[in-house]
Amino acid sequence: MKTFDAIVIGSGQAGGPLAKKLALSGKKTALIERRYVGGTCVNDGCTPTKTWVASAKAAYMASKGHALGVDIKSFKVNMGQIQKRKDDVVSLFRNGSQKGLEATKGLSLIFGEAAFTGPKTISVKLNDGKVEEMKADLIFMNTGCRPIIPEIEGLKDIGYLTSTSILELTKVPEHLLVIGGNYIGLEFGQMFRRFGSKVTVLEKSARIVSQEDEDVSEELTKIIEEEKIKIIANSEAVKFKETGKGNLSVTIKTDGKDHKIKCSHVLIAVGRKPNTEVLALEKAGVKTDERGFIKVNDKLETNIEGIYALGDVKGGPAFTHISYNDFTIIYRNLVKGENLSIKDRLVPYCMFTDPQLGRIGLDETEAKKQGLKVKVAKLPMDHVARAIETGDTRGFMKAIVDPKTKKILGATVLGQEGGEIMTILQMAMEGGITYEQIRYFVFAHPLYAESLNNLFITIEE
Repeated sequence: MKTFDAIVIGSGQAGGPLAKKLALSGKKTALIERRYVGGTCVNDGCTPTKTWVASAKAAYMASKGHALGVDIKSFKVNMGQIQKRKDDVVSLFRNGSQKGLEATKGLSLIFGEAAFTGPKTISVKLNDGKVEEMKADLIFMNTGCRPIIPEIEGLKDIGYLTSTSILELTKVPEHLLVIGGNYIGLEFGQMFRRFGSKVTVLEKSARIVSQEDEDVSEELTKIIEEEKIKIIANSEAVKFKETGKGNLSVTIKTDGKDHKIKCSHVLIAVGRKPNTEVLALEKAGVKTDERGFIKVNDKLETNIEGIYALGDVKGGPAFTHISYNDFTIIYRNLVKGENLSIKDRLVPYCMFTDPQLGRIGLDETEAKKQGLKVKVAKLPMDHVARAIETGDTRGFMKAIVDPKTKKILGATVLGQEGGEIMTILQMAMEGGITYEQIRYFVFAHPLYAESLNNLFITIEE
């Protein structure tokens, strides 16, 4: 049995950097990865999808050029070239990360599947067929999540797509049915509509992005439907059937009534579940919740001393940047002797529809649930000079503030550069800058950020 000071399972946005830092700090470290270095973000998530979002935006701009006085008579979507560009970017990121890990002194990068055999012992089925046994006093799990596949009649027989497998398409689907009207489903739905597919989005709730404020959902619905994407809410698929020649028949239940639609491809985007089954956590005594997510405390330690979980596998906000922040907290606590916690940290996120939806802190619905006395600042993007000048006035900015302290409690920005604008407000929240200060800031003209002056002018004193 090999002995290490630390074992890291999973080379995602927490595991890779953590393993490298632990090794550089003098700890003999093993990093176990069963597939590709970089985890979901680099291989199946942020990196590949955002290359496709960029291609879809180029197609959209070409189709809308006449509004800016540029007539583009025709253009063609080359799915093969889009695919190749995506693969090249993924390879660039993945290979760069792997080379950096392999060059790190004191770090062993091992490709295989890890499982606990005891509280601090691990068995690894190597990808070459061999088995290695190892142990360490410190063990870190960053094994991520995978798509949930619901139990629906006929689904397993139709060759459905997930957020991973859809990235391998080399031809544009004739009619893509998206099951799930949230972040993943809407991003893929919009991009394939722009590539030329007919797109239908099926959402079980009463509205898409139901966890956002109602006005956000309504505005995003309007934006999505303007691109001739059909949204069917209060609905669920109950049966799938192949009808030949690449066609599928889907039985949908809407408000208790069944009806059928036809499509060529189905994307399942109803959520994700943790990769914990193969870890044999019970042999280590590590506890999980009812959905399989690993339970951790505010310092990311499990119920077993010296065993930690980072990123999506521990539940909570499933974002790459949270995974990376988990790494920084554990590293600074264990190596630098700090006393950091994940409690009450701000969680920003951005959905990369076009326009983007950026969000930080409380929204209006949450503030009301908490019984907080707040004021709401709201500014339509058609009141933003930069948006008018660039020809895209879809969406709005919205902020929730405390009228007594004048501090910003949260913000949602649905509009061009929505994530970047949201980040400015996040920095204000982190630094204790009040909305009144921002109201009188001198911003460079004409930026989107400049409109934050006008956003907070909308608050009545």
